Amino acid sequence: MKYKIYFVEKTIPFNASDFDKPIISGSEKTLINISNELAKNDMFNIKVFNLTKQNKKIYNVEWKNINQISNDYNPDILISMSDAKLLSLFNCKKKYLWSHSVQSLEKFIRKGQFFPFLKNRPTLLLEGDYHYKTRSFITSFFGKKIIPIAVDYEFINEKIDNNFIPERNAIFTTRSDRNLNFLIDCWNVISSKVKNAKLYINPPFHLSENHKKLGIEIREKGSKSHLIKDLMKCKIMLNPGHKGEVFCLAAEEARELCVPIVTMGYGSLKERVDHGVSGYIAKNKKEFIDYSVKILTDDNEYLNLKNNLIKKRNSRSYKNVAKDLLDIIYEN
Repeated sequence: MKYKIYFVEKTIPFNASDFDKPIISGSEKTLINISNELAKNDMFNIKVFNLTKQNKKIYNVEWKNINQISNDYNPDILISMSDAKLLSLFNCKKKYLWSHSVQSLEKFIRKGQFFPFLKNRPTLLLEGDYHYKTRSFITSFFGKKIIPIAVDYEFINEKIDNNFIPERNAIFTTRSDRNLNFLIDCWNVISSKVKNAKLYINPPFHLSENHKKLGIEIREKGSKSHLIKDLMKCKIMLNPGHKGEVFCLAAEEARELCVPIVTMGYGSLKERVDHGVSGYIAKNKKEFIDYSVKILTDDNEYLNLKNNLIKKRNSRSYKNVAKDLLDIIYEN
């Protein structure tokens, strides 16, 4: 008899075949990756119930439309991605709520999460120390566990040239509402100190003529292979961080491709950077600018950080995430 692990979520219509499409963000990637990894083990029956338009088996995972749930489905483990209300759709003894965001008690209640949470008594799955510390006792009353996520295997398998030194390019691949204005303010100074420097940012963002004069360009937000190429042509990732970042997959992708990071350490960013080893955590705006200029202009500094990152490559994949999840499940 196979152990039945079901995932349920209700954001956008998608399944694993949409993995490389621009509509797929961090939470959807997490669901696809963890379900695929668990399904590699013949001991498990893995099903995902969401808004997929077509019931389909992909990589041994059964993707089913959430509106077709019946009493025939009785999982051993139920994991809802971000929404406690969905836990009521199944009868199951062990229920988990996998959170992807910082959520105050006020927001928890406003989003209709509180009473389903009390009814279903789920264990919270959180993605790091910052996420754990910011989750209140009331909204994690039935227990909380840390389960850091990982990058896609394409980032792990990408070959790195140890001696390659990119042009003086910097990149920011996070949403523009997550301190991009602070970064651009710093870039005004950085670009004046670094000749021919360029900063690539994600759309949507309106570039003024002054932005263009500073070497700021909007990158094409396309396929995963396009993102990998963009990251590898850059000497540095500049990411101040944000209080809403509970893991910051963008920073982890840069780290896996051995791109040094300069950050203010806001939110979870301090967990993604080992200060002085894989990048720098600045204490103030001046330090953020100075560290950025140093890496962009000093090839020896860049190569030192890059070599440190190379030593840390392949330290975590979804094989580790799956093991951590099963340890949590078997422990409870």
